[in-house]
Amino acid sequence: LAALRLKASGTSGRKRITADAFADLHIPLPPLDEQRGIVAAHRAALARAADLEREADEVEARAMEAFEAALGFDPPAPLPERPVFIASFKDLDRWSHEAILRRIAEGDTAHTSPYPTVRLRDVIADLENGWSPKCHDRPAEPDEWGVLKVSAASSGDYREIENKMLPGKLKPKKNLEVRAGEILITRASGVAHLVGVAVFVERTREKLLLCDKIFRVVDSDDMKVDNRFIAHVLGIHSVRAQIEREFSTRSGMMKNVSKPVLMGLTFPLPPKSEQIAMSGALADARVLATDLRERAQKEHAKAWTDFEAAVYAAEDGAEAVI
Repeated sequence: LAALRLKASGTSGRKRITADAFADLHIPLPPLDEQRGIVAAHRAALARAADLEREADEVEARAMEAFEAALGFDPPAPLPERPVFIASFKDLDRWSHEAILRRIAEGDTAHTSPYPTVRLRDVIADLENGWSPKCHDRPAEPDEWGVLKVSAASSGDYREIENKMLPGKLKPKKNLEVRAGEILITRASGVAHLVGVAVFVERTREKLLLCDKIFRVVDSDDMKVDNRFIAHVLGIHSVRAQIEREFSTRSGMMKNVSKPVLMGLTFPLPPKSEQIAMSGALADARVLATDLRERAQKEHAKAWTDFEAAVYAAEDGAEAVI
């Protein structure tokens, strides 16, 4: 790669390399049996990394299934084994492949919860969204003000690095500063499953402002709910179905969810002590999943390092260089 970069020409926005320059590159060429051994070791390391990633996904999926089961919901139906392209027009209140497949997959989720059903408006005071001025493309430094991007919340985890620096000529609206302990909910995105995603802000740096594509939950005075529980319950299949039913053909490429829709979302509400216990179990699973993914990343990085080391260690005994 370093040799390729030296041979590349062109402007900073578009680099190119000629076929002759590419063909003139020199690479180590170990004997064929060593090549196969190096590749096999590399693939085995990548497989170990993939196994760790898969285990992380399974840990989170099982934890979420247990969370929903505790609320009284049956697991969602699996996706059909073969593609489904036929549906009745009466079922298509919105026309999109996402809507059809999700409805076929989920159907009417069974609910036998022993807990009362509430609307989001019953347990929070309000939802407010922020401000999206013209910002610089880079993230804000720790001593600078920044405005969150929708990607700060759309993954399901709060990511403070997903922000843009507020220009110095603009005065920050300090009432929109995001603080630890708050719930953020994405309002708009070009991808349906990223809309209405709720995250709990475990911790955050200072001087980050809410953007207008993210709602912030305003807590109720009586605090019937644990904020972590609210962030989790808004991600269950039943609630996601309520959100995605509201998308329409009029929304175009950008999907939006309105404040009235979010405030009207329904879900079971256990006693607060049980909310905290259920949220704690999910949090523990996510800590484990994060650890597995970090191990997978290290395994992946080591696979490539070991591959290069093996190639260059074999260079002394290489039959030739090409």
